[in-house]
Amino acid sequence: MVYDLIIIGASAAGIASGIYAARRNLNFIVISKDVGGEVAKSGEVWNYPGYPKTDGITLSEKFKEHLLSNNVTPETVVAVRGLKKDGDKFQIEADKNGEAITYEAKSVIVATGVEPRHLGIPGEDEFRGKGVTYCTTCDGPLFRGKIVATVGGGNSALESALMLSGIGSKVYLINRNEEMAGETVLIDKVMAAKNIELITNAETSEIRGEQFVSGLKYKDKNSGEEKELEVQGVFVHIGNIPNSGMFDIVEKNKFGEIMVDRLGKTNVEGLFAAGDVTDIPYKQIAIATGMGVVAVLSAVNYLNNLK
Repeated sequence: MVYDLIIIGASAAGIASGIYAARRNLNFIVISKDVGGEVAKSGEVWNYPGYPKTDGITLSEKFKEHLLSNNVTPETVVAVRGLKKDGDKFQIEADKNGEAITYEAKSVIVATGVEPRHLGIPGEDEFRGKGVTYCTTCDGPLFRGKIVATVGGGNSALESALMLSGIGSKVYLINRNEEMAGETVLIDKVMAAKNIELITNAETSEIRGEQFVSGLKYKDKNSGEEKELEVQGVFVHIGNIPNSGMFDIVEKNKFGEIMVDRLGKTNVEGLFAAGDVTDIPYKQIAIATGMGVVAVLSAVNYLNNLK
């Protein structure tokens, strides 16, 4: 089957695209590894219109409910391996439940989001799932009463430390810079938390342990001294990288972000992109949602011009 549109990704941008595509009666599908993406991994969410206070899991479930109410069920456990264009049709090579599958469509929206950036230090890969994690919302409750560390200096690291302060007995927040880069309201909350210790100008250098994490080493950038903390968990929140490596046909910037114009168009006719995978600044859930709408309306216009 050749679809009018295939939406790759089912987080804020992809789901918004799906809702609007359904209302335009397009012949389309949404394919994704999962539903929710980075939204589901967010902690408390205070800045999404209509929800004065919620959390990532709840918000992503609301997104999914809205999509399902339009009789759209995403195809999940789909890992996209490649994308090519032949004439006016796109071919998407993917694995679904471990088996190779090819999808065809007249237009495509890439809304694959981002994935966590790794520290790239000794012990990180060895202890992944054994004390090293990139999702505080997912794994934080496993460390109740334990001493843990969050590495990072932005909003996600601040939110991680705050969440863990209500779970663990002690939280070290390790920032390689002198100043935190997140929102003032979050910084103030961290500074007020009695069981969060902020360590700045600290370059995390190694994660240690035997069967599980037992310690973290860092270099004091002021003194050059190597120091070690006894921790049972390390939560890495040092930013994200775009999930764009499988899309060779599209133009990207030096960060790997897909380059789009204000209508969500890429350099390839019929190929659109939305959300955090793009080069649009200010990675926010509300912005990704709006970009998903823009991209699908642009796709509708493209499809109309094909007829």
